[in-house]
Amino acid sequence: MTANKKTMTQRLGVLALSAALITGLFTLSAGAAGATQVTAQLSPQLTIVVDGVSRDFYTVAGVEAHPITYNGTTYLPIRAIGELMGKNVNWDQSTYTVTIGGTRTTATTTGTPNTTAVAQNIAAELRSDFTIVVDGVTRTFQDVNGNVVYPLLYQGSTYLPIRAIGELMGKAVSWNGTTNTVTLSGGSLVTDADSFNPGTTTNPGTTTGTSVTAEQAKAKALAHAGLTSSQVTFIQCKLDWDDGRQVYDVEFYTADYKEYDYEIDAATGAVISFDYDADHYTPPQTGTGTSVTAEQAKAKALAHAGLTSSQVTFVQCKLDWDDGRQVYDVEFYTTDYKEYDYEIDAATGAVISFDYDADHYTPPQTGTGTLIGVEKAKSIALAKVPGATASNIRKARLDYDDGRAEYEVEIVYNAMEYDFEIDGYTGAILSWDRDSIYD
Repeated sequence: MTANKKTMTQRLGVLALSAALITGLFTLSAGAAGATQVTAQLSPQLTIVVDGVSRDFYTVAGVEAHPITYNGTTYLPIRAIGELMGKNVNWDQSTYTVTIGGTRTTATTTGTPNTTAVAQNIAAELRSDFTIVVDGVTRTFQDVNGNVVYPLLYQGSTYLPIRAIGELMGKAVSWNGTTNTVTLSGGSLVTDADSFNPGTTTNPGTTTGTSVTAEQAKAKALAHAGLTSSQVTFIQCKLDWDDGRQVYDVEFYTADYKEYDYEIDAATGAVISFDYDADHYTPPQTGTGTSVTAEQAKAKALAHAGLTSSQVTFVQCKLDWDDGRQVYDVEFYTTDYKEYDYEIDAATGAVISFDYDADHYTPPQTGTGTLIGVEKAKSIALAKVPGATASNIRKARLDYDDGRAEYEVEIVYNAMEYDFEIDGYTGAILSWDRDSIYD
């Protein structure tokens, strides 16, 4: 008994010291209310696959954090999951609050895999007093039966159930009992994997991988606009990603052609942003569609600019929607760093809008520092897309925005398109988003 108490005292002392020295290592003082001692199972035999890549997890000290199983549910360390989400994870000792949000500024933690770990019973704490805040919203999590589930605390790390991890990452969760593999994949569907039956796999079904459905997102936007579904025509309501957060892009217009654009948080239903335009929208005309090909759209833009294809490098030419009208976004630049952006009507080939910037691609001036280089920018972007390789990079180039050097990197992997803007001198990710290539 004395030896056990000494061991516990030593462990708590180490944890308290770590809290003062290491950001993101979640610690707890003894005797706090809301802590329930439970017996869980350390489960190093489980393989965790995220978007096709087998993942190991490490604490900020570089120690491998293995999955934990409790009451038939697999738990994963939330700080390591924050790395995969590209978000910062913070622990507030005074309020017992774990906060996940913002664009991650801390480097990915590495370590040496612990190949000697074995499955065994461990003493952990079920923490009903921990608060989980994601992007400013306090979150609670439930199992498949609707019962609230709480985080686990083990050796200074906070763990959440795999179903909660799936909700946070917007991924489908499945279990293969034959190979002891938990898989998180995709960006649109989430299923339960709280209770695992050997040899079975969960099915995606028809539930979106978010707490909010598309219909609920529409309802949130309509309520904010003070309208009903009978008063509007919806142009789109689709899942998208904005700085690592899954959102619904909702667009509709009224009978008198007032246009509304909303961005709804797919986890909470909160209105993130909205736009209202009473004059800009014009009703679709007969014959709209994609009568114009991408090559024809390029030719229209080049003719308007007075250039030929041999004089330019195309950055993109892709179909998009603008105010209910299908358009081509065409972007190219010349060898002397003049940039052209065109919006071409996909039905008629008419030039809807264009922009010309002769200074945007100006080479860097002396005295501004040393650019990190396009290869470094590629590696920074690839680190955010587990499983992707250099072959998945569609575009990587130096650009300038208001005089600031930025690298634009585009990655296409697993039917998803990732777009990054990376500071040319510091390597910091200024912005990034991801979208399905099928949208």
